[in-house]
Amino acid sequence: MQAYDAVVIGAGNGGLTAAATLAQKGLNVMLLERHNIPGGAATSFCRGRFEFEVALHQLSGLGTPEKPGLLRMELDKLGVMEDLEFVEISDLYNVVTPDGFRITLKTDRDETLAVLKDAFPHEKDAIQKYFDLMASYANDMIGAFIFRDPEPSRQKYPNLYKYALQNSKEILGQDFSDPVLKAVLSGFWGYSGVPPTRLAFAYMAMVLFQYMEFKPFHIKGGSQALSNAILNKFLSNGGTARFSCGAKKIIAQDGKIKGVVTDDDVEISTDYVVSNASPLSTYNHLMNPQQVPEDALVEMKSRNLSTSALTLFIGFDCEPDELGITESTNFLMDNTDISNGLLERMNRLDIDDELMVLSCYDVSDPEFSPPGTCQANVVTLKYGEPWLRIPPRQYHDVKFRCAESMLQRIEEIYPGARDHIEEIEVGTPLTHMRYLGHPLGAIYGYEMLTKDALFFQPSRYSPIQGLFFAGGWAGDNGFEPTLRSGISAAKSIIRRLGAG
Repeated sequence: MQAYDAVVIGAGNGGLTAAATLAQKGLNVMLLERHNIPGGAATSFCRGRFEFEVALHQLSGLGTPEKPGLLRMELDKLGVMEDLEFVEISDLYNVVTPDGFRITLKTDRDETLAVLKDAFPHEKDAIQKYFDLMASYANDMIGAFIFRDPEPSRQKYPNLYKYALQNSKEILGQDFSDPVLKAVLSGFWGYSGVPPTRLAFAYMAMVLFQYMEFKPFHIKGGSQALSNAILNKFLSNGGTARFSCGAKKIIAQDGKIKGVVTDDDVEISTDYVVSNASPLSTYNHLMNPQQVPEDALVEMKSRNLSTSALTLFIGFDCEPDELGITESTNFLMDNTDISNGLLERMNRLDIDDELMVLSCYDVSDPEFSPPGTCQANVVTLKYGEPWLRIPPRQYHDVKFRCAESMLQRIEEIYPGARDHIEEIEVGTPLTHMRYLGHPLGAIYGYEMLTKDALFFQPSRYSPIQGLFFAGGWAGDNGFEPTLRSGISAAKSIIRRLGAG
């Protein structure tokens, strides 16, 4: 029987950083991954002469060498920064509608305030008030949670206590009257997969603050380059990785981890497991039900699965400016509704006036695609359950009908774009379910509702001694949080082993 200090299940963001952190401390670590490449959602795939980015739109938390963000500091400690090249994106995002409305928010706060006040002069004072509140709230969050104030209080952090459990729509609605302005300011809700009516203001404030303070970045080579760099560092530190081989079973006895059985029936002895898989898959498919504590079952039942996505991966035979694409991140908006209507759209199959985000990486990195070409990742959020109800014989018809509707929307904003399509691939919630192994293709793990905000997040610890979780299921979703979650899980194991 093989023996390892720790076994990491899944080479997604959290699994990779967990494995790399453990190996860096000299621990003997096995990394198991069912796919044949590392990364999970942080991967790429090839069609024709294009290598398509799967998921990353804008990397947060990086900052600059002079003003580093938390993610830069953590990646630097792992030794992977020296193997990567990043490109700073100058725009937060561009909002564009079929009727010709267009506004671009910059990463510089003063520039964005000027742009918004010029476009919405009747909301000038409210805009200033909102951005002041956002900055104040974010600073409260940083003081109380990032710097872990041992004695937080309402007096120290008044905005944190006042707005902690309010949703984003409530905050936007208390001062703003213009529905277009509200829609513009709430564009980033798509990065969490939760509409403003259900999204805690804490998330909205922190996302905007993070991108303005530490800027959004693109990775040269895409997110696959990041995954490869972390894997290489893990291997160079003595780690062992097996691809095309996942975990079949986690062995537990008397509430403690005892080992793992691989897909090819190799039994590994270990006292520690980091699961980058969902708790649902971990507890329901990898463990003996009798070994799963009631507390774990209760917590799973209390959470909602996040939305999945319908995604177009498009390779164009021309440069982005020929298509009229001048910003990296573009929210294609055909409806200014930020209420529960968004939820209804996410639960239907067909595409009509859904919010879409079009990311064109070549705007900030002209070398991302072959010379004279560019690529776009176009996403609209859809829950997975309606797609499971489609009879198999109708699946492709529905898939391509939805893709055609999305292309029509793109054509309305960027006339002539269809004529320049060289390659196109369509991903549905079932595609995400297949490749990520997530229930219902949930791309963000659990849904981060206001009731599940930063203050009530699930623990990365399991009631089973020696079992830890990493990834979007273990806290916040998105690239930065999932990368940091693996490091955090690994540090917990290191402390328990006294290997720090």
